[in-house]
Amino acid sequence: MSVRHTWAVREGRTTTTWFDVRWTFADGARVDALAALSGDGVRVEDVHAEPGLSLDDLSVLAEWLESPLFEVCAPARGDHPGGAPRRARPVWPRGREGRRLVAEEYRAAREEGGDPVLAVMRATGHSRRRSLRLIGQARDDGFLTPRRARR
Repeated sequence: MSVRHTWAVREGRTTTTWFDVRWTFADGARVDALAALSGDGVRVEDVHAEPGLSLDDLSVLAEWLESPLFEVCAPARGDHPGGAPRRARPVWPRGREGRRLVAEEYRAAREEGGDPVLAVMRATGHSRRRSLRLIGQARDDGFLTPRRARR
């Protein structure tokens, strides 16, 4: 039996992944199936068999495919989880508390000789532009010293 990842479609927070499954028997018989993995589970969407399957064989098809699909689908689900975003942003408090933590990250990076903006980016998970905005807000709230002397 061979199972091959075909394609994946992401819609919102869910990802649906399709797999081509081919089972070749010693007597030359062959079963080709298209299976889909989504948040709901695994389902078989299309089956072609030579020679054709009887109703009894078709009812056992899911049992035949279960373990090989599970072996391939489990790593695929780990590669792009269906329920979680691709890059999980750390939980960061909003408002004054968040700006205080931004200031702490900024000062700690300055003391260690590192890039303070990069440290804020890593801590918050935000882009450089958003991190600079947070640093500016922390300055405005008095958590950091002003950048320039105001006239």
